[in-house]
Amino acid sequence: MTKEELRAELERQEQRYKEVYGGEVTTYAAQPEPERKPWRKRASIQDQAFSQELQKMEKELKAEEP
Repeated sequence: MTKEELRAELERQEQRYKEVYGGEVTTYAAQPEPERKPWRKRASIQDQAFSQELQKMEKELKAEEP
């Protein structure tokens, strides 16, 4: 089904709805899809403390090695 065929079908359905049900049809412009941003997990306080401890341990190991 092409866009033109789809538009024609929607117009027929709109006319039928108005004639049969006496309703009013409101059309809206298509909304753009939201821009997707990559999901990133924030480091919790525990994660931050863990990484700090790892850095301290690495520094201590480097300081011990002559």
